[in-house]
Amino acid sequence: MGLTPASEQAVEDALAERLARPGAGLLLDLDGTLVDSEPVHRAAFARYFAARGWDVPDAVVREFMGRRATEVFPVLDGPWRGEDPVALTAAVVDELRRGTQRPLPVPGAAETLAACDELGLPVAVVTSAHLEWADGALATLAAPRPPAVTWEDCTEGKPHPEPYRRGAALLGLDPTALVAAEDAVAGVASARAAGVGFVVGMTTSVTAAGLADADVHLADLTVLARAVRRAARG
Repeated sequence: MGLTPASEQAVEDALAERLARPGAGLLLDLDGTLVDSEPVHRAAFARYFAARGWDVPDAVVREFMGRRATEVFPVLDGPWRGEDPVALTAAVVDELRRGTQRPLPVPGAAETLAACDELGLPVAVVTSAHLEWADGALATLAAPRPPAVTWEDCTEGKPHPEPYRRGAALLGLDPTALVAAEDAVAGVASARAAGVGFVVGMTTSVTAAGLADADVHLADLTVLARAVRRAARG
């Protein structure tokens, strides 16, 4: 269910107020937040599993969402048990490279990044993806490329707090003053554990009920783009 005009305005007001505070900034997830790529990732997993002759339900494939596959394979029961999680992940990444499906920008994503760049609001991307994927996905937005924390930068992935702690450190800001936007349960948990002060749950892939720990929920980033401009004017 989408936001009513009244509730959408309340979310915009809350975001604008937060982003106008001293030391404010944005930490944005990539897949499912800036680009609608979760279906592309799930399709790559599904193709690889099918090629191995494994019947893996979509509900199980979704357990990889927002997380590093090398950390999911060892703890998620499935036909891959006992296999090397690094080799499994590399095979899925190869399948992703071979795919012809490409992610689409989430509405408001390019506008949000452009507004941050134009108006000087600190912003960074915090993603579980490799740098190679992040570079390609961000290029589809045709917007200023913000600095990013990627797979290569972290010892621990989401839901561990390390990715968002590194995002705050990249901006040189206190995480309590920051706003994060995330579409995955693991990502929301990571931001919360890192002490991020305000978390937006993106319902591009998960329902609002599934992201109950977020402060507010948005279907896309158009409200956030407006809030950035309002905060800068304020």
